[in-house]
Amino acid sequence: MENQRLGRLVLVIYPLQGHATPVLQLGDVLHSKGFAITIAHTRFNPPNPSNHPHFSFLLLPDNLPYSDTSQTPSVDDFEAINRDCHAPLQELLELKEQRVDCQVVGIIFDSLMYFAATVADHIKIPRLVFMTSNAAFYQAFAAIPRLMAEGFFPFQDSMLHEIVPQQYPLRFKDLPVLRENMDMMQKLIDLASNFQKFSAIILNTVDFLEQSSLLQLQQQYQVPVFQVGPLSKLAPAISTSFLKEDSNCIAWLDNQTANSVLYVSKGSLSMSDSKELTETFWGLANSGQSFLWVVRPGSVSGSEWTEVLPKDFKEIIGERGLIVKWAPQKEVLTHSAVGGFWSHCGWNSTMESLSEGVPMICSPQFFDQKVIARYITHEWKVGLELDGELERGGIERCIRTLMVGKNGAEMRERATELKQMTSVSIHEGGSSYNSLIELTEFLLANNIPQN
Repeated sequence: MENQRLGRLVLVIYPLQGHATPVLQLGDVLHSKGFAITIAHTRFNPPNPSNHPHFSFLLLPDNLPYSDTSQTPSVDDFEAINRDCHAPLQELLELKEQRVDCQVVGIIFDSLMYFAATVADHIKIPRLVFMTSNAAFYQAFAAIPRLMAEGFFPFQDSMLHEIVPQQYPLRFKDLPVLRENMDMMQKLIDLASNFQKFSAIILNTVDFLEQSSLLQLQQQYQVPVFQVGPLSKLAPAISTSFLKEDSNCIAWLDNQTANSVLYVSKGSLSMSDSKELTETFWGLANSGQSFLWVVRPGSVSGSEWTEVLPKDFKEIIGERGLIVKWAPQKEVLTHSAVGGFWSHCGWNSTMESLSEGVPMICSPQFFDQKVIARYITHEWKVGLELDGELERGGIERCIRTLMVGKNGAEMRERATELKQMTSVSIHEGGSSYNSLIELTEFLLANNIPQN
């Protein structure tokens, strides 16, 4: 029988890649501490059970009209998911509660899957919210009601580059707001206001990176805050990807010199048009630098993959560049040949890059990515901003600066320091190591299973 000496935890994931990955990694880490793990998921974008044979899985019927060819659900779907998944999760857990070998001692849920808190209340177990972005984002998001009350919203375009009061280093353009959908903004604000009702908060971050923001979250919500990152370094190397990874790129990297390759990947949700893809190609080609470029199928409007590129693009870049549909990112970023990462600045990608000492080019697209990019460039000083409309000349200059310029060398040195500090944090006596122990003790103290 599976080792369940500490009881069973139910982890509820939201069906987006950037949300599912850290929750699955957290499940691996907590399983290594002695907990049995059940993953509750929707029928869209389900995790692959064969990659996690040590977990059990609960399928939650979400009743949304997805098909095998659907696009990933938008944040607008989260209300429907929370409505439709509540009763199934409660019924399934009530059945499990009747079995001695399956006693559930806590529910850990993605912050967008808030229905799980009500289920936890019903069966009287701890309810812990997992925040899938960084502390600085949530701290900035929590400040929005105050900024609204002080008359800063809606802010004018002339204010975009002004520093937000009490939110340095953020400018108004960096705030995590949905200017075109303020109704959705209000729903998310209302959701965040309930965090103080939960048993605890868990974040995939490191204390030395976000000490001030973590302290402010603790003061605002008055519940325990556990920073247990980077989960990509603590969890075993098990794939959590919804897309098939092309591992052949590792052999290509093996033939490149140290720190010579720019890795380009803008995540699982980003979209672009043919002009942006073409400008990106020529910027990469003209930079003279080696690159590994992920172009996700279906991510270019009106194109299946790379059809809009020059027909002789392979001859143009020769052996200096490689384009793939999806890459094993953790393995790529640990490779000695990779000297830079051009990213959308999702939090998982950022943590993976920082923990491997890889400086970044930042092209944030929306919401938390803008906050994260600003911290990368102006607080941690390990990246360059490449914002706005992409143009080949600007791309070329930015790549050269990062990969062969003096500023890039200084950022690489600083990134190496952060990598070393991260390593200290996850080993015995480090902040993340200790926080994980405290999280385990918290779960046991709040609900110890009976033999």
